[in-house]
Amino acid sequence: MRVDLLADPVDGVDEVLAVIAGADRALAGGLSRPQAAQAAGLVALAEAVVASPLGAEVAEAAEKAAAGAAGEEHFVSLATARIALFGAVHDAVLARIEQATGRGRADSGVVLPSGGGQAENLLLAARSWLADLARAGWRGIDHDLVSGAEPVISALLPEPRLRRLAALLDGFAAELAASCPGSALERIPMRRWGDLWSRALLLTLPGATGTATGTVTGRLLPLGVDLHEHATAAQAQVHAVFEPADGGVPRLVRASVSAPKPDTNIGAGIWQLLRPHLSLLAAVSEGRSMDLTDMPITAEGDLVWADEHAKPGEPADPFVTARVVLPTASAFPTAPLDRHPARIAVPVFLEGYSAGQGGEIFTVAGQSVAVDTDRVPVAGPLTPEAVAGSNACIGLVRWDAGVFRVQPLAVETTVRKKTVALHAGAWAGGAVDKAGVKAEKAATDAATVLRERAGRLLRK
Repeated sequence: MRVDLLADPVDGVDEVLAVIAGADRALAGGLSRPQAAQAAGLVALAEAVVASPLGAEVAEAAEKAAAGAAGEEHFVSLATARIALFGAVHDAVLARIEQATGRGRADSGVVLPSGGGQAENLLLAARSWLADLARAGWRGIDHDLVSGAEPVISALLPEPRLRRLAALLDGFAAELAASCPGSALERIPMRRWGDLWSRALLLTLPGATGTATGTVTGRLLPLGVDLHEHATAAQAQVHAVFEPADGGVPRLVRASVSAPKPDTNIGAGIWQLLRPHLSLLAAVSEGRSMDLTDMPITAEGDLVWADEHAKPGEPADPFVTARVVLPTASAFPTAPLDRHPARIAVPVFLEGYSAGQGGEIFTVAGQSVAVDTDRVPVAGPLTPEAVAGSNACIGLVRWDAGVFRVQPLAVETTVRKKTVALHAGAWAGGAVDKAGVKAEKAATDAATVLRERAGRLLRK
């Protein structure tokens, strides 16, 4: 891997992010009566896409918004321009990573779905609420405005094809409600709220929430697990290499599972929530491959996991997979709405490095790369200390605030002259080591207490 290519900034990215920041400041102040500075941010957004097919529509939208006369269709155009610029940043950053890894992307071979069959009235209701947010701005939000999303979300949730939009709006509205009134906020997460607003607005377009799926048959070789944990939800995403049964080129794929959780359920207890919904987690813990037959897969390489299409395979060491198979694997293309630098997570393998600054820097052949040990979950035996003492690493390359970072998923280290592998997802399918068994027992006890208390409340 060419670590040196991750040391330099990507040309043009800072300028694009500055344009987006100007548009976000306009959105924060509200577009019902924009000031001169807000109008300038909108004009800069239009100028950034003037040479693209979006140019004329975004120019008209910026003009209308600057005059305080924008309609829903104009807000959609502004959101589209914003997402298009982030897509350009995503592509530039990903191109640099692909250059460093020597791996590329290939067509998915999955046919896109048609846009029919969606409840147009529900999409229009969601779009209307998002337009009201844009007019008020983040400084102008209050509980009455934010609560207007509740009936829309309730109507969207029963519709399977609209659940993605419903989940986004639900989380977005919860964040806004916790921040009301906007006039009292000392700091506004402008980029985050701008991301959520623009993404949600485009998901209200007919066909935007459709998911293209095909099927694959072959062998799945897990690399590691990326665990995402929030106060009320958790998600495990397994990164793996898929070898087609027909001998085709290996592909990078993912399989994910999510579950709601109480905020007191932390650490190893997270796996107890996720484990029943994804048999692949057991294979990860056991160091096994999975044999897939007609497993559904999206055009972006996400396996739509169904246990009836999978069975445990032969033992497969992730580090052998990383050394032998990963260099030849190609990635699936990224969906248009997912082209955002925050979503970049590319599997890589590093070895022969020296770790410094408590494991926060790997130096490979004289070149340094930042290591994001803050992303190492506590629900596993992998620790920042183990990363600091490692000499080989399976990780995910991410890009944050202009810096490439490696998030460790597993490391090899030397203990008593023996090579030992430590995986972030080692306890995913069930712990067998002493520390893991102890953590599992503590989590089980906590869950039992919660169930007992919930039962008392229900009986009352």
